[in-house]
Formats: sequence, structure tokens, C-alpha cells
Amino acid sequence: MSRIRNNVDLIVGALLLGSALWLVGARHAAQPGHAHAATQTSKLILPGQTAMVDLTYAFDERTVYWPTAQAFRWEKESWGVAAGGYWYTAARYAASEHGGTHLDSPIHFGQGKTTVDEISLERLMGPAVVLDIRDACAQDRDYQLQVEDIARWEKQHGGIPAGSIVLVHTGWGKFWPELKAYLGDDTPGETKNLHFPGISPEAAEFLVTQRGIDGVGIDTASLDHGPSREFRAHQIFGGANVYGLENVAQLDKLPPTGAMLLALPMKIKGGTGAPVRIVAFLP
Repeated sequence: MSRIRNNVDLIVGALLLGSALWLVGARHAAQPGHAHAATQTSKLILPGQTAMVDLTYAFDERTVYWPTAQAFRWEKESWGVAAGGYWYTAARYAASEHGGTHLDSPIHFGQGKTTVDEISLERLMGPAVVLDIRDACAQDRDYQLQVEDIARWEKQHGGIPAGSIVLVHTGWGKFWPELKAYLGDDTPGETKNLHFPGISPEAAEFLVTQRGIDGVGIDTASLDHGPSREFRAHQIFGGANVYGLENVAQLDKLPPTGAMLLALPMKIKGGTGAPVRIVAFLP
């Protein structure tokens, strides 16, 4: 059996059968002073789980996008009491595929690889592995996850199982959505002076060839660190048909192992990426 999916089946069953879920409390408001923070932990009763965490930032005019990409736009079309006397609202939005909390499909950097709509549901859910490299990133904002970091994690927590979704916790969420602090530069359209952590090509190669992961995520704007010009981590993951999750929120709420992840992107046919709602089910 190449993949461990028992917990995934549990999640799918619970999502399909609403009676299996019982929300104990309403969604908590964002933390005071952090208007753009994701929803706080919500309590629920679910066999084998105790709570769920929203790992997604809301989309608005301050959402961080790649400097060369079109930012998020949202405009009201109708808003108020209609001619018939009833309340009616509608709005339009537009944006690049790659901004905010989003999914990179493998075709983004892998010629002929999977598009957003082609990624199977099975691969969009699985056990979450959280690699914490905050200390190293605090010393070097261009730090890249190394194979040695993975080895240290596995020595403490055991081997990363095939089919996992690996999340790299750099601590960069503390800067969201302050553009200069988060990207290292806030010059419109400029990418030459970006500085934030990422994943080294060696670590990317190890994760796809030695661990057989389904997906990888990070709490920065890119899988590759800011100074990258060749985006080797993107190329390696895309070439191996491994999707990426970028600008992931609230990784400090997740344990190193034991959580289950569900990442559902907007199903754009032929898409190279898409906004994604990511939910972690905690043990």
C-alpha cells in the first residue's frame, strides 16, 4: 500500500455527511489589530479530530501579489434595495492566478504537466507535515529549507509519509500584508530586490524523489526564495507533478505532524494556478 489514506477517507466521509460534524462555536473574528488575518481556530466534534484551522487569507485590495501580476480587484455592481423592494447585491472581481493564498498547478513550471482542474481530489487532501525553520529565517531572510532541516525533523518525528502535504513554516506570516516587510521590496513591477525565505533545490529534489509527497506549501510569496532567478524549486516540483501552496496563513496553529489538510482551489480549466481555500483538521 503506497499511500496512507485512512484519515483522508474519514475527512471525506465527514464532509459528505453533515451529521458527522457538529460546530461547537461560531467562527472567531480575526485577531485584534490583524484585519487581514485568517479565521481563528474553530471547534468541532469529529471522530479523530478536535478542531479545524483556516489557513487562508481573505482577498481584498491589500492582498499580496507577485510584483508583476495583476492585483485583486473587487467592485460592486448592485448593492441595495432593488426596484422590486427586495435586498439585492452582486459584485465582480478580477485578479492574477498567482496571488494571495493560492495553488500553483504543476504546469506553472512543468511543461505538459497537470493543470488546476486536472489535480485529483485525492491529491488535494492528506496528512500535513510542518517543517519549522523560523529560527534560521530570523537570522537570514533569504534562507532556504535544506535537506539537513528535513533530516532533523525526521529524527524527531519519523519519516515523512508518501502522499503527505509538506508545509514550510518560515514565520513570514507575521509580516502579512505589509508589502515591503513581506516581500523585502515594495517597488511596483520590480522583482530584482525581493528577499524572503524559500525551499532549496536540493530539499525540493529530496522531497519529490525520496519522499513522494503530493503537495508542498509555504507561508511566503514563493516556493523559491526571494533572490531566485531560475526558480529551481518550482521547476523540480512542477516537473514531478507536485503542486504548490503559497502565502499559507496561520502555520503557527498547526502541530509538526498529525493534522490533515484539505486544499480546494477554484477549478479553472487549464489553470496554471488559482485561489485556494485551505483547511487543516487538527488531531
